[in-house]
Amino acid sequence: MKYLRLVSALASCCLCAGLIAAEPEATPGEWKLISNKDGVALYRRQRPLSNESKAIGEIAAPAAVVHAVLNDVESYARFLPYTAECRVLKREGDSIVTYQRISAPLVSDRDYTLRIHSTSKTAEGGTSYSSRWETENALGPPEKSGVVRVKLCEGSWLLEPAGPNSTRATYMIYTDSGGVLPAFIKNTGSQIGIRKMFAAIRKQTQNPKYKGKG
Repeated sequence: MKYLRLVSALASCCLCAGLIAAEPEATPGEWKLISNKDGVALYRRQRPLSNESKAIGEIAAPAAVVHAVLNDVESYARFLPYTAECRVLKREGDSIVTYQRISAPLVSDRDYTLRIHSTSKTAEGGTSYSSRWETENALGPPEKSGVVRVKLCEGSWLLEPAGPNSTRATYMIYTDSGGVLPAFIKNTGSQIGIRKMFAAIRKQTQNPKYKGKG
C-alpha cells in the first residue's frame, strides 16, 4: 500500500527527462485503453524504462482557464495531491524552471526540478494550449538526505476547446519513481493518481482567482 501511494503521488504531480544513462532508441508500444472512469480515459504503452501513460478527459472550463491553472505553478502545493513543495526558480520566455517535492505517506519524499515549455495556437473554437516538461535537476537544488531524487520525468498537457466552457485535456507522463516496485503496483498507482489530479484541476478551475481568463 505504501508503494501504491508513492506511485499515485508521482503520477498526479509530475506536470505535470534527464536520465542516469541515455535511453536506448526503441519504438514505443501501441497505446492500450486501461480504464475509463470518473470522466478520464486512461491509456498505457510500453517504453524502454517504464510504462508511459496518457489520459484524456473533459474539464468544464474554457481552455484559457485550465491553462491559467496549470501555469499557476506557485499554487500547486495548495491544490495538487501529495505536492509538499513547489517553487518557481526561473521564468524565461515561454518556459518555467520549477523545483517540486512529493510527499506520500509511509515512504521517503521524492523530488525533481523540471523545465516546462508552453505554447499556444489558434484552433477551432478558440485557442489551444500545449505544455511539455523534462527533468532539469542540474538547475535545481542539490539532493537532500532522506529525499529520493527522481531522474526521469517527462510529459505534456494539450488543452483543446471543446465548447464555450469546456476543454478536452490530454495528459501524458513517462516517469520512474525510483527503487524497485512491482509492475502491478506502479500501474494501479498511476491510474489512481491521474484521476485524483484531474479531479483537483477541475475543482481549481472554479477558484475565483482565474475569473476572466476565459
